[in-house]
Amino acid sequence: MRLPYTPDPPAPASPAEAAIVQRMQARRAPRPLQPLDLALLHAPPVADGWNAFLGAVRTQTGIPADLRELAISRVAVVNRAWYEWRHHAPLAEAAGVGREGMAVVRREEPLVLGAGAGDAPVGLSEAQWAVVCYTDEMTRNVQVRDETFARLRELFGEREIVEITATIACYNCVSRFLVALDVGERNELGPDAEH
Repeated sequence: MRLPYTPDPPAPASPAEAAIVQRMQARRAPRPLQPLDLALLHAPPVADGWNAFLGAVRTQTGIPADLRELAISRVAVVNRAWYEWRHHAPLAEAAGVGREGMAVVRREEPLVLGAGAGDAPVGLSEAQWAVVCYTDEMTRNVQVRDETFARLRELFGEREIVEITATIACYNCVSRFLVALDVGERNELGPDAEH
C-alpha cells in the first residue's frame, strides 16, 4: 500500500474512535478487519460513514446476490481493481454464476447490451447480462444509453434499479480508493494471482 496501514488491532485515540472501530468489527464479524478497513481508519469519521454505506449496500438491499456480486465484479474488471475482484468473483460464483458467465464478466473490452431479449451470452441470464452491461456503461462512461436503461426497466422495478445503481456507484468508489492507494497490494498482480 502507498501508505502504512493503521495498527492491527486498531489503537483508537478516543471513545468516539473506539465506537467506530467496534461498528466496523461488528460488520466484518466473524472475519477480522480487512486491509481496506485498516487504510480507512486513518480517517475514522470517513471510515465510519463508509462502513455504514457499504453495510447498507451489501446487506440491506433486496437485489439477489448473483446480481449484486456480478455488478461488483464487473466494476473490478473495468477499473482493474484486482483486490476487489479476488473478494467478489468467488461470491458471484457462490451465488450461482458459472465459469462461462464469470469469463464474460472478466472480459476487459466494453460489454454492450443488444437490441432486446435473447442476446445474453452463454452463462448469463437476461437479467444478469443487463446488470453487467449497465455496470459497464456506468463505470466506463457514467452516462448510460437509453436502450440499456429501457432494458433495465423491462426487467426490474424502481427499487431494484435504485439498489443496482447504488451498488455500482458504491463499488466504483471502493475500487477507486483501492487502486489509488494500492490497498491489498494487488494492482500489478492481475486477476489470477494467488493471495
